[in-house]
Amino acid sequence: MKLVTRAQLGWPASAAPAQTSAKGVKVHYEGAPVSTKLLDDHDLCIARWKSIRAAHLANPKENYSDIAYNYGACPHGHLLEGRGLRKRTGANGNQDLNRAHYAIVGLVGSEGLTKPTDAMLGAIRDGIELLRRHGAGNEIKGHKDGFATACPGKHLYAWVQDGAPRPGGGSGGTGPGPARPVVDLSKVVAAALHDPAKPGTPVSYAGVKTVEKALVAEGLLEAKYVDGHFGGATVKAYAAWQHRCGFSGADANGIPGQASLDRLGRRHGFDVKP
Repeated sequence: MKLVTRAQLGWPASAAPAQTSAKGVKVHYEGAPVSTKLLDDHDLCIARWKSIRAAHLANPKENYSDIAYNYGACPHGHLLEGRGLRKRTGANGNQDLNRAHYAIVGLVGSEGLTKPTDAMLGAIRDGIELLRRHGAGNEIKGHKDGFATACPGKHLYAWVQDGAPRPGGGSGGTGPGPARPVVDLSKVVAAALHDPAKPGTPVSYAGVKTVEKALVAEGLLEAKYVDGHFGGATVKAYAAWQHRCGFSGADANGIPGQASLDRLGRRHGFDVKP
Protein backbone atom coordinates (compact mmCIF):
# COMPACT_ATOMS: atom_id res chain seq x y z
CA MET A 1 0.00 0.00 0.00
CA LYS A 2 1.31 3.44 -0.97
CA LEU A 3 -0.43 5.62 1.62
CA VAL A 4 -0.14 9.40 1.61
CA THR A 5 -1.17 10.54 5.09
CA ARG A 6 -2.77 13.77 6.26
CA ALA A 7 0.47 14.63 8.01
CA GLN A 8 2.36 14.31 4.72
CA LEU A 9 -0.26 16.53 3.10
CA GLY A 10 0.20 19.13 5.83
CA TRP A 11 -3.34 18.73 7.12
CA PRO A 12 -4.45 18.73 10.77
CA ALA A 13 -6.50 15.91 12.29
CA SER A 14 -9.91 15.63 10.66
CA ALA A 15 -12.78 17.46 12.34
CA ALA A 16 -15.33 15.08 10.78
CA PRO A 17 -17.71 13.22 13.12
CA ALA A 18 -16.42 9.95 14.55
CA GLN A 19 -17.98 6.74 13.27
CA THR A 20 -16.54 3.38 14.29
CA SER A 21 -18.45 1.08 11.93
CA ALA A 22 -20.40 0.99 8.67
CA LYS A 23 -21.98 -1.54 6.35
CA GLY A 24 -19.11 -1.16 3.93
CA VAL A 25 -17.66 1.28 1.40
CA LYS A 26 -19.10 3.29 -1.49
CA VAL A 27 -16.92 4.11 -4.49
CA HIS A 28 -17.05 7.55 -6.13
CA TYR A 29 -15.59 9.52 -9.01
CA GLU A 30 -15.21 13.27 -9.28
CA GLY A 31 -18.17 13.93 -11.57
CA ALA A 32 -16.25 16.71 -13.35
CA PRO A 33 -13.52 16.85 -16.01
CA VAL A 34 -10.15 15.50 -14.84
CA SER A 35 -7.00 16.21 -16.82
CA THR A 36 -5.11 13.28 -18.32
CA LYS A 37 -1.92 15.10 -17.25
CA LEU A 38 -2.36 13.38 -13.88
CA LEU A 39 -1.19 10.18 -15.59
CA ASP A 40 2.28 11.66 -16.08
CA ASP A 41 2.80 13.67 -12.90
CA HIS A 42 1.96 12.42 -9.41
CA ASP A 43 2.50 15.93 -8.02
CA LEU A 44 -0.62 16.95 -9.96
CA CYS A 45 -2.56 14.23 -8.14
CA ILE A 46 -1.51 15.65 -4.78
CA ALA A 47 -2.38 19.16 -5.92
CA ARG A 48 -5.80 18.00 -7.09
CA TRP A 49 -6.47 16.20 -3.79
CA LYS A 50 -5.65 19.36 -1.90
CA SER A 51 -7.86 21.41 -4.22
CA ILE A 52 -10.79 19.05 -3.60
CA ARG A 53 -10.44 19.57 0.14
CA ALA A 54 -10.19 23.34 -0.30
CA ALA A 55 -13.32 23.38 -2.46
CA HIS A 56 -15.26 21.30 0.06
CA LEU A 57 -14.25 23.51 2.98
CA ALA A 58 -15.27 26.59 0.97
CA ASN A 59 -18.74 25.22 0.17
CA PRO A 60 -21.21 27.05 2.44
CA LYS A 61 -24.21 25.07 1.19
CA GLU A 62 -22.83 21.69 2.25
CA ASN A 63 -20.99 23.05 5.30
CA TYR A 64 -18.35 20.32 5.16
CA SER A 65 -16.15 19.84 8.22
CA ASP A 66 -13.38 18.39 6.00
CA ILE A 67 -12.85 16.85 2.58
CA ALA A 68 -15.92 14.67 2.07
CA TYR A 69 -14.16 11.36 1.35
CA ASN A 70 -12.41 8.96 3.70
CA TYR A 71 -9.77 8.25 1.04
CA GLY A 72 -8.89 8.99 -2.55
CA ALA A 73 -6.97 6.90 -5.08
CA CYS A 74 -4.73 8.32 -7.79
CA PRO A 75 -3.72 6.85 -11.17
CA HIS A 76 -0.25 6.00 -9.79
CA GLY A 77 -1.63 3.69 -7.10
CA HIS A 78 -1.35 6.00 -4.11
CA LEU A 79 -4.05 5.89 -1.46
CA LEU A 80 -4.64 9.48 -0.34
CA GLU A 81 -5.90 10.02 3.19
CA GLY A 82 -8.98 12.20 3.48
CA ARG A 83 -11.12 11.98 6.61
CA GLY A 84 -9.41 8.67 7.24
CA LEU A 85 -10.37 5.83 9.55
CA ARG A 86 -13.39 5.81 11.83
CA LYS A 87 -14.77 9.08 10.44
CA ARG A 88 -18.21 9.59 8.91
CA THR A 89 -18.07 10.50 5.26
CA GLY A 90 -19.82 13.53 3.83
CA ALA A 91 -19.97 12.20 0.28
CA ASN A 92 -22.85 9.75 -0.01
CA GLY A 93 -25.79 12.14 -0.37
CA ASN A 94 -27.41 12.53 3.05
CA GLN A 95 -26.70 11.68 6.68
CA ASP A 96 -28.42 8.28 6.57
CA LEU A 97 -26.38 7.29 3.52
CA ASN A 98 -23.22 8.70 5.09
CA ARG A 99 -23.75 6.61 8.22
CA ALA A 100 -24.32 3.47 6.15
CA HIS A 101 -21.02 3.44 4.22
CA TYR A 102 -17.58 5.01 4.19
CA ALA A 103 -16.42 6.59 0.89
CA ILE A 104 -13.42 6.31 -1.44
CA VAL A 105 -13.07 8.40 -4.60
CA GLY A 106 -10.99 7.54 -7.64
CA LEU A 107 -9.38 10.58 -9.29
CA VAL A 108 -11.24 10.06 -12.55
CA GLY A 109 -14.07 12.15 -13.89
CA SER A 110 -16.77 12.70 -16.49
CA GLU A 111 -14.32 13.94 -19.18
CA GLY A 112 -10.59 13.66 -19.85
CA LEU A 113 -9.32 11.01 -17.48
CA THR A 114 -12.42 8.81 -17.22
CA LYS A 115 -11.03 5.28 -17.00
CA PRO A 116 -9.23 4.10 -13.84
CA THR A 117 -5.78 2.59 -14.20
CA ASP A 118 -4.96 -0.80 -12.71
CA ALA A 119 -2.89 1.02 -10.11
CA MET A 120 -5.88 3.17 -9.13
CA LEU A 121 -8.11 0.11 -8.77
CA GLY A 122 -5.46 -1.50 -6.60
CA ALA A 123 -5.32 1.61 -4.40
CA ILE A 124 -9.11 1.68 -4.02
CA ARG A 125 -8.95 -1.98 -3.04
CA ASP A 126 -6.20 -1.11 -0.52
CA GLY A 127 -8.50 1.50 0.98
CA ILE A 128 -11.44 -0.89 1.18
CA GLU A 129 -9.34 -3.48 2.99
CA LEU A 130 -7.89 -0.87 5.33
CA LEU A 131 -11.38 0.36 6.23
CA ARG A 132 -12.54 -3.21 6.74
CA ARG A 133 -9.82 -3.75 9.30
CA HIS A 134 -11.19 -0.74 11.18
CA GLY A 135 -14.95 -1.19 11.27
CA ALA A 136 -16.25 -1.39 7.70
CA GLY A 137 -18.47 -4.30 6.72
CA ASN A 138 -18.18 -6.28 3.50
CA GLU A 139 -20.48 -4.25 1.24
CA ILE A 140 -18.93 -2.52 -1.77
CA LYS A 141 -21.32 -0.24 -3.64
CA GLY A 142 -21.29 2.69 -6.01
CA HIS A 143 -22.45 6.18 -5.00
CA LYS A 144 -25.45 5.72 -7.30
CA ASP A 145 -26.66 2.76 -5.22
CA GLY A 146 -29.20 4.59 -3.08
CA PHE A 147 -28.71 8.11 -4.49
CA ALA A 148 -29.72 9.60 -7.85
CA THR A 149 -26.35 10.32 -9.49
CA ALA A 150 -24.13 9.13 -12.33
CA CYS A 151 -21.29 8.61 -9.83
CA PRO A 152 -18.98 6.64 -9.90
CA GLY A 153 -19.16 6.64 -13.71
CA LYS A 154 -19.53 3.66 -16.02
CA HIS A 155 -15.99 2.28 -15.67
CA LEU A 156 -15.74 2.32 -11.89
CA TYR A 157 -19.33 1.16 -11.50
CA ALA A 158 -18.75 -1.83 -13.78
CA TRP A 159 -15.76 -2.74 -11.58
CA VAL A 160 -17.86 -2.40 -8.43
CA GLN A 161 -20.57 -4.60 -9.91
CA ASP A 162 -17.94 -7.21 -10.74
CA GLY A 163 -17.03 -7.41 -7.04
CA ALA A 164 -14.21 -4.83 -7.08
CA PRO A 165 -11.48 -7.42 -7.78
CA ARG A 166 -7.79 -6.77 -7.64
CA PRO A 167 -6.54 -5.87 -11.14
CA GLY A 168 -4.36 -8.25 -13.10
CA GLY A 169 -6.93 -10.34 -14.92
CA GLY A 170 -10.65 -10.78 -15.37
CA SER A 171 -13.18 -8.00 -15.94
CA GLY A 172 -11.91 -5.90 -13.07
CA GLY A 173 -8.67 -4.92 -14.82
CA THR A 174 -8.23 -2.19 -17.40
CA GLY A 175 -6.01 -4.16 -19.71
CA PRO A 176 -4.33 -7.53 -20.22
CA GLY A 177 -2.49 -8.92 -17.25
CA PRO A 178 -0.89 -12.13 -16.04
CA ALA A 179 -2.93 -15.31 -15.92
CA ARG A 180 -5.08 -15.63 -12.81
CA PRO A 181 -4.22 -18.41 -10.38
CA VAL A 182 -6.65 -21.32 -10.33
CA VAL A 183 -7.53 -22.91 -6.98
CA ASP A 184 -8.92 -26.46 -6.92
CA LEU A 185 -11.88 -26.48 -4.52
CA SER A 186 -11.68 -30.23 -3.86
CA LYS A 187 -8.01 -29.99 -2.88
CA VAL A 188 -8.63 -26.98 -0.63
CA VAL A 189 -11.45 -28.85 1.10
CA ALA A 190 -9.22 -31.91 1.56
CA ALA A 191 -6.54 -29.67 3.08
CA ALA A 192 -9.05 -28.07 5.43
CA LEU A 193 -10.21 -31.49 6.60
CA HIS A 194 -6.84 -33.22 6.91
CA ASP A 195 -3.98 -30.74 7.27
CA PRO A 196 -1.93 -31.21 10.44
CA ALA A 197 -2.39 -28.83 13.33
CA LYS A 198 1.24 -27.72 13.29
CA PRO A 199 3.21 -26.08 10.46
CA GLY A 200 6.51 -27.50 9.29
CA THR A 201 5.14 -30.67 7.74
CA PRO A 202 4.79 -31.03 3.95
CA VAL A 203 2.16 -28.78 2.41
CA SER A 204 -0.71 -30.87 1.04
CA TYR A 205 -1.78 -28.35 -1.63
CA ALA A 206 0.00 -25.18 -2.74
CA GLY A 207 -3.29 -23.43 -3.58
CA VAL A 208 -3.99 -23.10 0.14
CA LYS A 209 -1.54 -20.19 0.27
CA THR A 210 -3.59 -18.32 -2.33
CA VAL A 211 -6.65 -18.66 -0.13
CA GLU A 212 -4.70 -17.67 2.99
CA LYS A 213 -3.32 -14.53 1.34
CA ALA A 214 -6.86 -13.51 0.37
CA LEU A 215 -8.02 -14.02 3.98
CA VAL A 216 -5.13 -11.81 5.15
CA ALA A 217 -6.22 -9.13 2.67
CA GLU A 218 -9.74 -9.35 4.11
CA GLY A 219 -8.32 -8.71 7.60
CA LEU A 220 -9.41 -12.15 8.84
CA LEU A 221 -6.07 -13.97 9.15
CA GLU A 222 -2.70 -12.87 10.52
CA ALA A 223 0.06 -12.95 7.92
CA LYS A 224 2.17 -15.29 10.04
CA TYR A 225 -0.33 -18.09 9.33
CA VAL A 226 0.20 -17.96 5.55
CA ASP A 227 2.15 -21.22 5.47
CA GLY A 228 0.20 -23.40 3.04
CA HIS A 229 -1.40 -25.43 5.83
CA PHE A 230 -5.18 -25.13 6.17
CA GLY A 231 -4.87 -25.51 9.94
CA GLY A 232 -6.97 -24.25 12.82
CA ALA A 233 -6.23 -20.55 12.35
CA THR A 234 -7.12 -20.71 8.66
CA VAL A 235 -10.30 -22.68 9.35
CA LYS A 236 -11.34 -20.05 11.90
CA ALA A 237 -10.56 -17.23 9.46
CA TYR A 238 -12.47 -18.94 6.66
CA ALA A 239 -15.47 -19.42 8.94
CA ALA A 240 -15.39 -15.65 9.56
CA TRP A 241 -15.34 -15.14 5.77
CA GLN A 242 -18.36 -17.43 5.39
CA HIS A 243 -20.21 -15.40 8.03
CA ARG A 244 -19.26 -12.23 6.14
CA CYS A 245 -20.79 -13.79 3.03
CA GLY A 246 -24.05 -14.34 4.90
CA PHE A 247 -23.70 -18.04 5.76
CA SER A 248 -24.40 -19.48 9.20
CA GLY A 249 -24.53 -22.76 11.10
CA ALA A 250 -23.05 -25.75 9.28
CA ASP A 251 -22.54 -23.55 6.19
CA ALA A 252 -20.04 -21.43 8.13
CA ASN A 253 -17.86 -24.18 9.61
CA GLY A 254 -14.59 -23.00 8.03
CA ILE A 255 -14.58 -25.67 5.28
CA PRO A 256 -14.67 -23.85 1.92
CA GLY A 257 -17.68 -24.19 -0.36
CA GLN A 258 -18.09 -23.20 -4.00
CA ALA A 259 -20.04 -19.99 -3.44
CA SER A 260 -17.82 -18.52 -0.71
CA LEU A 261 -14.57 -19.48 -2.46
CA ASP A 262 -15.79 -18.08 -5.77
CA ARG A 263 -16.57 -14.80 -4.03
CA LEU A 264 -13.16 -14.70 -2.37
CA GLY A 265 -11.55 -15.36 -5.73
CA ARG A 266 -13.47 -12.57 -7.44
CA ARG A 267 -12.26 -10.15 -4.81
CA HIS A 268 -8.62 -11.27 -4.84
CA GLY A 269 -7.79 -12.30 -8.37
CA PHE A 270 -8.04 -16.08 -8.53
CA ASP A 271 -10.43 -18.52 -10.17
CA VAL A 272 -11.92 -21.65 -8.61
CA LYS A 273 -11.98 -25.09 -10.18
CA PRO A 274 -14.98 -27.10 -8.84
